[in-house]
Amino acid sequence: MSNQVDVAIKTFNDGFSCSQAVLVSHCEEYGLDSEMALRVAGAFGGGMGHIGETCGAVTGALMLLGLKYGKTKAEDTDSNDRTYAKVKEFTDMFKQKHGSIKCKDLIEFDISVKEELTKAKEAGVFKTVCPLLVKDSIEMVERLL
Repeated sequence: MSNQVDVAIKTFNDGFSCSQAVLVSHCEEYGLDSEMALRVAGAFGGGMGHIGETCGAVTGALMLLGLKYGKTKAEDTDSNDRTYAKVKEFTDMFKQKHGSIKCKDLIEFDISVKEELTKAKEAGVFKTVCPLLVKDSIEMVERLL
């Protein structure tokens, strides 16, 4: 297990979301301090703010790809194309391993519904499934960074 995986799992276990844990694992390599990374990724946990859509471990990885490859000049279409190609490659890998990139599919609960969120907590998915998704996400994104 890489040091960045350890950092992310610790971050997640300390009470941060999947998106925060994944982004903070590599953010400083790309000029983003960890406090700002936690803030930026804070709205993406639980499938985009607990609506069960794109998994936070995925959005955190996509933010890392943007930090490395994202364009900074409007006319830089090459960087844009490269970034989107990396996003496709990452999401294809993630889907191949886990079947989906949607939080509600991955944890098998729709956490946008209060009762389902309670059931998900009771089932322990945030202690079993989510750390695995964080780990896999980092291992996959590291191949592309």
